[in-house]
Amino acid sequence: MNRTTYQLLLLLCILFLIACSHKKQVKADESFAGKSITHNKDQSLLHLVELMSGEFDSLKQSKEDESYYHISLKMLPIWTELNDGYWLYVEQAVGNMLDKPYRQRIYHVTALGNDKFSSAVYELPDALAVVGGYERPELLAGISPQDLNLRIGCAVILTQISPNYFQGSTDNKTCLSQLRGATYAHSIVEITTAGIKSWDQGFDANDKQVWGAIDGPYVFDRK
Repeated sequence: MNRTTYQLLLLLCILFLIACSHKKQVKADESFAGKSITHNKDQSLLHLVELMSGEFDSLKQSKEDESYYHISLKMLPIWTELNDGYWLYVEQAVGNMLDKPYRQRIYHVTALGNDKFSSAVYELPDALAVVGGYERPELLAGISPQDLNLRIGCAVILTQISPNYFQGSTDNKTCLSQLRGATYAHSIVEITTAGIKSWDQGFDANDKQVWGAIDGPYVFDRK
């Protein structure tokens, strides 16, 4: 074997080893990226629930615009031992009537993929029995997900726009409602570190609004 042939074979071996090393690194990077994406997805879901949890109210908005009421909104994580997403107990009341909430729900928050999340809405079997559940979680101890009634078509589908900003709504005309002559309800929601904006409206069969804020969402500031 002459010197030129030997150098050529040596060069081919070096190039082969470099190519194999690069291929292994690409596979390792892809594997790491997959784990990173899964981790971020789980963290985003947890972060969304953290932003939804706590006490909020529209006191400031009600002082600036008398067409909006002072509303208290409280959301408490419950059933934290379950691993099928996150569950929240929700209580909504007029500011000076906290002991008489006009809305009590259970939200089930899950990840859908591609930065999208679902907040399904459930009704309680006996809402009056758990009034004050935010301050007294033991009132909810005897209830399980199997006891709840799903409000079909009323889930809010949220998209993560940025790390601290989630935005979404219910599907069009899927959330049935009979409140004050309505046929269906529609909700638009924004969630940030500052609080929650929620625009709930009811419409009749002719798409005429029959309840809910007219000019824009309720602004619930985090307390």
